[in-house]
Amino acid sequence: MHLTIHSSWVIKLVIPTFISFMACNSNTTKEPIPPNIIFIMSDDHTTQAFGIYGSRLASLNPTPTLDQLAQEGMIFDNCFVTNSICVPSRAAIITGQHSQTNGVIDLEGKLSMDQQYLPQEMKKLGYQTAIVGKWHLRHEPAFDYYQVLPGQGKYFDPEFRVQGEKPWPENTVETQGHSSDVITDITLDWFENKRDPNQPFFLMQHYKAPHDDFEHAPRYHDYLEEVIIPEPESLYDNKTNGSVATRGINDSLTRIIGSSVSRRNLVRNQAMNLYMDSTVYRAYRNAQEVAEDELKPFINTPEEKVNTSIVYQEYLKRYLRCVKGVDDNIKRLLDYLKSKNLLDNTVIIYTGDQGFMLGEHDYIDKRWMYEESMRMPFFVRYPESIKSGTRTSAIINNTDFAPTMIALAGGAVPEYMQGRSFKEILESGIEPEHWPQETYYRYWMHMAHRHANPAHFGIRTKDYKLIFFYGRYWVDTDDPQAKWNRESWGNDYARHTPVAWEFYDLKQDPKEMTNQYHNPDYAETIENLKERLWETREDLNETDERYPHIQQVIDQYKDS
Repeated sequence: MHLTIHSSWVIKLVIPTFISFMACNSNTTKEPIPPNIIFIMSDDHTTQAFGIYGSRLASLNPTPTLDQLAQEGMIFDNCFVTNSICVPSRAAIITGQHSQTNGVIDLEGKLSMDQQYLPQEMKKLGYQTAIVGKWHLRHEPAFDYYQVLPGQGKYFDPEFRVQGEKPWPENTVETQGHSSDVITDITLDWFENKRDPNQPFFLMQHYKAPHDDFEHAPRYHDYLEEVIIPEPESLYDNKTNGSVATRGINDSLTRIIGSSVSRRNLVRNQAMNLYMDSTVYRAYRNAQEVAEDELKPFINTPEEKVNTSIVYQEYLKRYLRCVKGVDDNIKRLLDYLKSKNLLDNTVIIYTGDQGFMLGEHDYIDKRWMYEESMRMPFFVRYPESIKSGTRTSAIINNTDFAPTMIALAGGAVPEYMQGRSFKEILESGIEPEHWPQETYYRYWMHMAHRHANPAHFGIRTKDYKLIFFYGRYWVDTDDPQAKWNRESWGNDYARHTPVAWEFYDLKQDPKEMTNQYHNPDYAETIENLKERLWETREDLNETDERYPHIQQVIDQYKDS
């Protein structure tokens, strides 16, 4: 049978097929659209003050908006800060480097514009960059747009530093209201009036709350008023947590080391912070009539426990009222993004700049390498490539944040960054075979700021923690701009403190109630951790070659 096909039919058949093929081929080669990225960070928002981390406070439902956001993405259970104090943590996030490499080791640190690597790299990738809220790194932010608090900033009617005709930091604007509300207002105004819709955006939104002294918006005055806040057992009985470095011989230093909820600490305790005008202070009015002899032991009598509980309840309620203000403002932001069809094509990251002690071991503030201070909340939502309802136990720290955001934006991680991108973990849910199994920590500010925490460094794995308290000041005589000492922090109790090691088995003792360093059953594990600690310090440029007075202590006690 002979079949004749007319040319007109060939054209009708071939051309649509060709067009279809070209369309498919075009789709396969089309450049991916880079996601928008919002990095939200609150000051001192600790994992205990969430529902998703299952702490004793989870039943209070302190963060319903943030919990929902976290459950729509990936939650990190082992995210840690490298130095639990505001300025060094923020510098690590912006640079992707540890403290000695970026030069910011304490609260006197500063980060010049040419060191602000994260916004610079995002600009190279075509992003419009902005930062709103707490900055705390002294030099002018290297962002396309900024409106930032001076230093710590104020809770009410805060002033902000902005771009303008005068040199940094002389251009300022006044605002009215509570800082959490105002910071969100500024962000929403940026979206409405300053964002370029033709560019992907990278926005850092940093809340001042819930940093002490916990000034909440008036509308939260009655929040949790009638609720009894669950208390940590270690508030009243610290068992064998710590060492001679943190407690002194026969507990002789417990009255000056580690700011407290109770009146244990003579230098700084929470009753002092709650002030004269409160019923809490009146209930605790004898707290300041302590014995002048600092070696007089603190006795946790039944009456003391009652007074400590009164202070603790007020401390937590003020803190959680600030947290509530952050959570409600995050809802405002998410509602806006949804209304503008920006929610699902935006990577949303939430964290705190470190952890925070909420009465655990009778401590307030941060600085410690103990869990509540070292652990950071961290979760990421991006439905395009991150499966909802996922968690990971992979260890990350705050030097990894910048590399990961650069990778999510489609860039290559710069070699000068010490952190690693965990983009693969976000997208696969699987920890890579050679992912680091430990994280390094160092706190430099020995006995500073009236919180009086001894200087220390250490290493944490998923199962264990090893801490070395070397008990000495850092003095850098070659760099007077960065020098600090006890006089600059106004602490009459500052001194060299005893040297000691601490070791915790986190599988058996997650609340770190028993220092097992001298338990022979752990001798092999501790030796292995020490080897990893010294190797990690070398790899990260975190040694003490520049500080021979500290290195001398390390050499003397490293095998003790």
